[in-house]
Amino acid sequence: MEMSSNNLSPTEFPVLHKSFSLNIKGNKTDIVICKYNDSFMVMATQIGCMGTILHARKEESVSTDPTFHVAVIFGKRDEPFLVACARQLIEHISSYGSTRPLVLSLGLKDHSPGTMKEIIYAVMENRLW
Repeated sequence: MEMSSNNLSPTEFPVLHKSFSLNIKGNKTDIVICKYNDSFMVMATQIGCMGTILHARKEESVSTDPTFHVAVIFGKRDEPFLVACARQLIEHISSYGSTRPLVLSLGLKDHSPGTMKEIIYAVMENRLW
């Protein structure tokens, strides 16, 4: 995985964010991570537009095991790896103690498990939570 940085240090105006590009399986992938007061937004694109938009959140319950909910807001509903990517990211965010939900935008040419792993790894390495 080759990574080039447009803005790896967090910028706070108008919203705290990081943006960078990397090469995943021969596809240039642009990633932007934003931290809002009430949520996180992660955009990853290989096609220059937003693509499928997912919403992921930790559900509060009385049980000791956390429950997570992922919903496709717009786009491909028949791609299980997109949902799995959102779930892994919200679980990671939650493990750092944050209760903010995640809005995830994936505009990808390749929906393979390897591509999703690379995106998850890149987002975790450059997290804002």
